[in-house]
Formats: sequence, structure tokens, C-alpha cells
Amino acid sequence: MPYDPDSTAVVVVDMQNGFCHPDGSLYAPASEAAIDDVAALVDRAHDAGARVVYTRDVHPPEQFDDAHYYDEFERWGDHVLEGSWEARLVDELDVRPGDHVVEKHTYDAFHETELDGWLSARGIDDLLICGTLANVCVLHTAGSAGLRDYRPVLVADAIGYLEEDDHEYALAHADWLFGETTTRDAVDFLPTC
Repeated sequence: MPYDPDSTAVVVVDMQNGFCHPDGSLYAPASEAAIDDVAALVDRAHDAGARVVYTRDVHPPEQFDDAHYYDEFERWGDHVLEGSWEARLVDELDVRPGDHVVEKHTYDAFHETELDGWLSARGIDDLLICGTLANVCVLHTAGSAGLRDYRPVLVADAIGYLEEDDHEYALAHADWLFGETTTRDAVDFLPTC
């Protein structure tokens, strides 16, 4: 079923140098491999007049200094630090002035960000979610979207991962519990009047 560009946004999760570039501290080859598919999906959305949202995982160096329980730096090491090359979106993406960029400080792009209000104000109902990592930020963002009554659709071949099993798990879990899955070639938009 074609998506209505007026009520659909493509959400590109964390396609940043730190995750997608071989020199990144959390580089995953499958994240780099997803760049072309993500870029093609973004181009299709732009051509159709749909909204495009980019999330950036960004951490102030002191973010976890007072953490009681969960410290991402202990889990992953220092990564995508505020103002760093790692925190920048990859150059291959066509970020346009009308696109929206959300800075987040954890896996979920809705947690303590303006994303929900921005989408609601524009009448967005359907989210085509791509980016990286499948079972971390993509899955947490999609689940949070579903809980907020958006329709999260994970675009399977435009999602990076650490291990193939992580990718398969994320897609199966989302499809079973709170969302849908599709492929980039199956994404079609209604023509605008």
C-alpha cells in the first residue's frame, strides 16, 4: 500500500561516522553497507514530498559521570562525543534545509527530545525507519514510536547491524510486537496533487 507523503516521515537513525565509517570507534561493516540503501530511501522521500528526520546519537563527555545504573561508556566505550567527527552524519546523505535533525543521548530517539512534538505538529502518522543499529537504536526508537501510536515500519534492507542475528531478531521482534517490516523496493508513495 502506498504511503501518503503528507503523513509519512522517513526516520534515519544514527547514520554517523562513529558507526558507519571504518575509522569510527563503533564501526560496523553492515552499517556502512546500508548507506546506499538509506540514501536511496531518503531520495525517494524527498522526491515524493515526505518529511525526512535524521537522528544523531550525541554524548557530552560528562553524561554518565553521575550514573547510578546504566553507563553507555562502560558498555560501548566513549563514542560519538559532542562536537566530534564521529558524531557527524555520514557525507553520503543528502541532508536538506527542510529536513529535521534530532540530537538524542540514548537509544530511543523519543526519549527527552522534541521528536514527538515535531511529528505531531506536522500530522505525521507513519514512520519508515532505517539506519543503525538494528537491535539497539533502531529497535528502541521503533518501539517507542509504536507506544506513541505512530505506525513504525522498519525498512529491512536499509538497516545496519553488528551481527546478522541482531538484524533478524530486531525485524522479527518489531513485526511481532509493535510494528511492520518492508523492503526499500516495496516503499511507494502516493502521488501529490
